[in-house]
Amino acid sequence: MSIQWFPGHMAKAKREAKEKMKLIDVVIELVDARIPLSSRNPVIDEITQGKPRMIILNKSDLADPNMNKVWRKHFEDKGHVVIEVDAQKGKGIKGIPPAVKEQASAMIEKMIRKGMKPRAVRALILGIPNVGKSTLINRLANKKIAKIGDRPGVTKSQQWIKVGKEMELLDTPGILWPKFDDEAVGFRLALTGAIKEEIFDFQETAVFFLKYVKEAYPEILKDRYNLTEVPDDIVELFDEIGKKRGCLVSGGLVDYDRTAELVFRDFRSGKLGRLTLEQP
Repeated sequence: MSIQWFPGHMAKAKREAKEKMKLIDVVIELVDARIPLSSRNPVIDEITQGKPRMIILNKSDLADPNMNKVWRKHFEDKGHVVIEVDAQKGKGIKGIPPAVKEQASAMIEKMIRKGMKPRAVRALILGIPNVGKSTLINRLANKKIAKIGDRPGVTKSQQWIKVGKEMELLDTPGILWPKFDDEAVGFRLALTGAIKEEIFDFQETAVFFLKYVKEAYPEILKDRYNLTEVPDDIVELFDEIGKKRGCLVSGGLVDYDRTAELVFRDFRSGKLGRLTLEQP
């Protein structure tokens, strides 16, 4: 499967973010804890121009808690400040402002040395579509400012948002890179909702998902679909799930499209439990 999706507003957002970088003290990079690497945008390295940066593992409540620890250590070993959050419920949010201020300490000290009163720290929130930026911003600002949607492409323009007296946030539209060099990245992004459903194949994506989960989390498949064993053959696995869930067409044959969509929705809704779809 080849997924290429780079709407015009994303190209514009990349250009505008680069232009605004001279105003920014700290970059907050938001990633999906279920796919921490696949949801990191390589373009962000180019945009941020060496600014202090922190990584927020959002949707950590949906990811495997053991893998959250593994990924946190992975990014911390690379020198990043890392915070796990569940923006939907507000968990972990309180740790962000002090961490941002700490990241901007050199700027604050420089202003004090010059006899100036330190201004509010200016932070830029960057991330791919549907990773939870608007929800996080609304939590930080403690009011509904940013538009929220469960589909990519909701935020279309930049805006400055005050967070108390010591922090200002610049919200930007989600930026997805123009080309996925690794096919698996495209599948993971499709599964977690970063890509519009109209442009990828449900069956192919479900096959990718089931192949990974039967190796990494076989017990989850057994529990959810009442399986005695998880078949090695992916077609047999589709058949088992389809039969157990009544996804059948005339003649008792399994409807693979319905089965694929069922698996997809089960993952998205959290009915399969806490899963992480990649390892460092």
